[in-house]
Amino acid sequence: MPTLRMAIQLTPRESMTVSQRFDKFLENIRITEEQAADGTVKHGGVRKCLNKHYYDSSSESANSMLVGSWGKHTRVRPPRDIDVLFKLPSSVYQRYETKTGNKQSQLLQEVKNVLANCYTVTKMRGDGQVVIIPFSTQSVELVPAFALNDGKYWVCDTNDGGKYKTFDPDAEIKAIADSDNAYAGNTRHLVRMMKKWQENCNVPLKSFWIELLATDFISSWQYHGKSSVYYDWMVRDFFYYLVNTKANGYVIVPGTYEIIWIGSDWKSRAESAYDRAVKGVAYEAENKDFDAWWEWKNIFGDDVPRD
Repeated sequence: MPTLRMAIQLTPRESMTVSQRFDKFLENIRITEEQAADGTVKHGGVRKCLNKHYYDSSSESANSMLVGSWGKHTRVRPPRDIDVLFKLPSSVYQRYETKTGNKQSQLLQEVKNVLANCYTVTKMRGDGQVVIIPFSTQSVELVPAFALNDGKYWVCDTNDGGKYKTFDPDAEIKAIADSDNAYAGNTRHLVRMMKKWQENCNVPLKSFWIELLATDFISSWQYHGKSSVYYDWMVRDFFYYLVNTKANGYVIVPGTYEIIWIGSDWKSRAESAYDRAVKGVAYEAENKDFDAWWEWKNIFGDDVPRD
């Protein structure tokens, strides 16, 4: 994909105001040590419960891994769901192969019942791939899985009569880590900021899609190796990229190369955010601090610092 051109050409500058604003914003949306510790207790307990049942082990980490934002280090405050993949024994797969009907639905029900012995409240999520343990502070979304010989996993999909879907969490984690390492930590910063836009403006883009979109965008953004001094430009140009190249487009999942169409229900919100970002960039260049803050606040919410 060709390098994206800037929508507005401004003289490059070294404005500490921009750097300080976005650095503080990112600090404000980082989960606290207490929240991280609470989440560790929550997902450790879930993993221990399943290990005890399926492996007669008290381990809080064996046969499992953190995926989603906890596995990719793209968490934001307030904390969202903690995604955990749990590898079931192959004997469980063999047992379910002898059953009839929607085997995946039955398997999720079994895992739910196991967790119900440890926790009083569990519920199955509507997409039929995970079991949710809805703690009062942070929910855990448990993904039961069977390990394949190539390092990938089969996970349940109860839709359309039930089937297994291939999942490659290591490839997904590696893709965002490689991008972040290559481009001065900008990939994860962009993902975190866009998750706050998603939250503040009720944007119908899944967090997973945002991660893939940010990784794709940053690879061709002409300032991808620059510091947070350029984050107002990065934000503006990401919205430009969304509006002009991704409406009714798709993302490609690392490892499995699944194509996911992302529609355009989010486009009007991206257009509004782009218009505000254009103004924010101009106000930053003119040292109109309050006006710049107002535009960023309307995109990202109250975590954007006033001063």
